[in-house]
Amino acid sequence: MSSAEYPANARVGVGAVVFRDDAVLLVRRKQPPSAGEWAIPGGKVELGESLQQAAEREIREETGIHIRALDPVYAFDLIERDEVGKIKWHYVIVDLIADDLGGDIKAASDASEARWVTTDELPDIDLNQASRFLLEEVLGFA
Repeated sequence: MSSAEYPANARVGVGAVVFRDDAVLLVRRKQPPSAGEWAIPGGKVELGESLQQAAEREIREETGIHIRALDPVYAFDLIERDEVGKIKWHYVIVDLIADDLGGDIKAASDASEARWVTTDELPDIDLNQASRFLLEEVLGFA
């Protein structure tokens, strides 16, 4: 398996936007890129997985929450260069809307924390830029 750092090609990632009551599911990323930031939960698409299958697996692994992944709602590039300009990370991320099927929240896998966040709490969260844009501008969760 090749390293995700300094890839030869862009990699595909997936996220899932999950609401429960008046809150959205967020995780604090444990691993780079974006380590320490809050984000929509998700991860890498494995060979042979659909976007929906990958989102369902990743959210279960990261948070313990079971979902039914639906349609894509947002896509973006996550490209990070090192100090000499070489591409250190390149993911094409596709975020899907998802139905909450239940489960008890527990941070695991690539998440150091996982929690339900309300619109009142959102301004005070160190949320990554793409997740904030998706929630506030695309989905109107503000």
